[in-house]
Amino acid sequence: MKILVIGSGGREHALAWKLRQSSHAEKIFCAPGNGGTSEIAENVAIPASDFGALVRFAKENHVDLTAVGPDDPLAAGIVDLFAGEKLRAFGPTKSAARIEASKIFAKELMRAQKIPTADARTFSNSAEALCYCEQAKFPAVIKADGLALGKGVIVAADAATATSAIDEMMNQGRFGEAGRRVVIEELLRGTECSLHALVDGNNYLLLESARDHKRALDGDQGPNTGGMGAFSPADNWNSKLQARFETEIMQPLLRGFVQEGVKFRGLLYPGLMITSEGPRVLEFNCRFGDPETQAILPRMKSDLLPLLEATIDGKIDQCTIEWDERVAVTVVLASAGYPGKYETGKSISGLGDAAKLEDVQIFHAGTKRGGDELTTAGGRVLAVTALGATIEAARARAYEAVSHIHFENCHFRRDIALSAVTANIGKLS
Repeated sequence: MKILVIGSGGREHALAWKLRQSSHAEKIFCAPGNGGTSEIAENVAIPASDFGALVRFAKENHVDLTAVGPDDPLAAGIVDLFAGEKLRAFGPTKSAARIEASKIFAKELMRAQKIPTADARTFSNSAEALCYCEQAKFPAVIKADGLALGKGVIVAADAATATSAIDEMMNQGRFGEAGRRVVIEELLRGTECSLHALVDGNNYLLLESARDHKRALDGDQGPNTGGMGAFSPADNWNSKLQARFETEIMQPLLRGFVQEGVKFRGLLYPGLMITSEGPRVLEFNCRFGDPETQAILPRMKSDLLPLLEATIDGKIDQCTIEWDERVAVTVVLASAGYPGKYETGKSISGLGDAAKLEDVQIFHAGTKRGGDELTTAGGRVLAVTALGATIEAARARAYEAVSHIHFENCHFRRDIALSAVTANIGKLS
């Protein structure tokens, strides 16, 4: 089979890497890809936003399956377009992608189906939102309604912070149209957990759990980012929570989709807060997580390609997945300034030495290859994943690999999965 992976980030490199392992994969294309995908696939200089060119390429090159990585093309209806041209594509339709593209739509659906989530108010008028801040309880969370590269969430400690966030989003256009409407919700207390489920419209198959690290700095300080690291499986997930998740969240959600006349086929990624009262939904995403994918896929022993096809064909209930029981820890290396304005064009060295380490896989995100030189070309540059028998071992190996990699003003969190190690030690003592 010829497969096209759309996107240029670490998630897309991980998908291409995993799909390349399939005995059914004859050729992998990445559009536009990055410096890492060029080593395992043929990069195609077509942006993920150029739907017409992507369709033409898929037709001219007889692509059998297209896997869409980023959220923006899904929200804009790329799967609908491909389907209309009789091309197979993995991902939800534009209507189904609203579960991520509009936090207001997601909140209303959760409210109708009584899915546990934070209490919230939604606003289309900035004056009303600012007025509400005068009586709201703080801390509170301000969310842009639309897609904002994982950065459209502000935790406001007080009314002044909330007022500033609302003004920037709704009046100053910080996130463009994505911030013209906002959700103001209570701050949930607990620990976060990321789940992924392959959903074929009627049934679903859960992947292994993961925990993301959203804040830019150690100790969960600094602004939100697209994700600075992850580990799998999550240390705060168990069979009892999964049973509650399936009955209280997944089943009502699928019922809600049916009532909305929506056929969801693709990857559903609920971000959860594990509170003292059980799992609560922070948000729904409709694509593979980044950097969770870079931690989950190295643990997947099964062939990913038949799973994507079964999802498209409505046969996911006929599938099972075999997993490596080892732990995966992923550390993201970022450019100076990220998640704000960041530097690019910095030469990257040491990847060869890092890759020689056993059970280490390096996924590229913001990289560019020019001849023999690899340079930085984005905010999140690399994701370094290591497997280990324990969380301590995986973490040590990941940071050992990181120590070999260098580019000017590189920054990364030094506490990825540290809380899980500390919790483990506490249980043993």
